[in-house]
Amino acid sequence: MSKVTLEIASREATNRRFLRAFNGEMLGEFISFESPALLFKVLSGKRWEILRLMTGQAPMTIRELARRHHRDVKAVHGDLHALLAAGLITKTELGLIVFPYESLHVDFLLAEAA
Repeated sequence: MSKVTLEIASREATNRRFLRAFNGEMLGEFISFESPALLFKVLSGKRWEILRLMTGQAPMTIRELARRHHRDVKAVHGDLHALLAAGLITKTELGLIVFPYESLHVDFLLAEAA
């Protein structure tokens, strides 16, 4: 099963994980955000719904996704550009959009302020 983990991590922590993976350690797939604010800015409620609709699905057209989401194509198009920029979805050679994972896990800890 193909899973991606969204996490809150500093650039240093992300670099350390990259080096561990470069040295052969199997860590899985991660997409890192530097802060919870950035994560929630990129993943608004409607964008979460887009990812839910695309999870485990074959590549599709923007029009098909808009139909499934019961939203205007132009509005969905704008959300897709944000998800593309964040590396959460990709486009195929034919221009179809795809979320290439069967599941998504979000991992971050909210702790007492120092």
